[in-house]
Amino acid sequence: IDKPQGWTSHDIVAKLRGIAGTRRVGHAGTLDPMATGLLILGVDAGTKLLTFLVGANKTYSARIRLGASTITDDAEGEVTSSADASAITRAQIENQLEKLRGEIMQVPSSVSAIKVDGERAYARVRGGDEVKLAARPVTIYKFEITGDPTVSEGFVDFDAVIECSSGTYIRALARDLGAALGVGGHLTALRRTHVGQYTVAQAQAMETLSRETLKITPLAEAALANFERVELNEQDVIDLRHGKRISGKIGSELAAAVNQDQLIAMIEPAGDKLKSVVVFAEEK
Repeated sequence: IDKPQGWTSHDIVAKLRGIAGTRRVGHAGTLDPMATGLLILGVDAGTKLLTFLVGANKTYSARIRLGASTITDDAEGEVTSSADASAITRAQIENQLEKLRGEIMQVPSSVSAIKVDGERAYARVRGGDEVKLAARPVTIYKFEITGDPTVSEGFVDFDAVIECSSGTYIRALARDLGAALGVGGHLTALRRTHVGQYTVAQAQAMETLSRETLKITPLAEAALANFERVELNEQDVIDLRHGKRISGKIGSELAAAVNQDQLIAMIEPAGDKLKSVVVFAEEK
């Protein structure tokens, strides 16, 4: 789905449940209400496959404003501090971007869905609590300015493309960049363009989605777009369905095991054999 601005990821799930006529709908990676773009959803047995897509790398187009910090690290939150950023040059921005690439330790936004003592961090913040989350490792494969930064009313705005590992908070990148430059920063727009091998160009528009227009990608096609293929014989299928290990090797940590274009299981190495991580029910 190409998520529109103003919708929560849960809103999309709820809408799709009605359209698809099933309660078994989930998504692979939350998008904030302010954000737009690619949201991968699973329907019925597809919800099992989401587990393996959640960890896929993601790419975003972002707009960052330097010169103000907000409580949410994006444009939807109250401004907590501001400073004149008009003297900040592109070279200075580029210098700090270099420090935010590669493997870094990132402190997530305090207004996030991470649970603290069983409660979402954003709920605790809204309740007046001060929340400090632990830093976690993430990988930033690309963080590049696209176009020229613009200066207006003491703010510097620029667009960027960011490719990162799962679990990265783009809001936190904007916050940390602004802090490093001494003027504060936050995110003003965000669009997710890739999740693993999927692109937003493949996504269906929420505004035109109906039971008649809904297109659900077959499980095998979805799995093979992102994982190595292992072709099974009939005995392999029987063995995996009975929890047995099968012979074979794969060149990755995870593979899609198929038979006659039906997804049988997601498999992983187990010594010199392969074992199932999850087995899918036989299609009728």
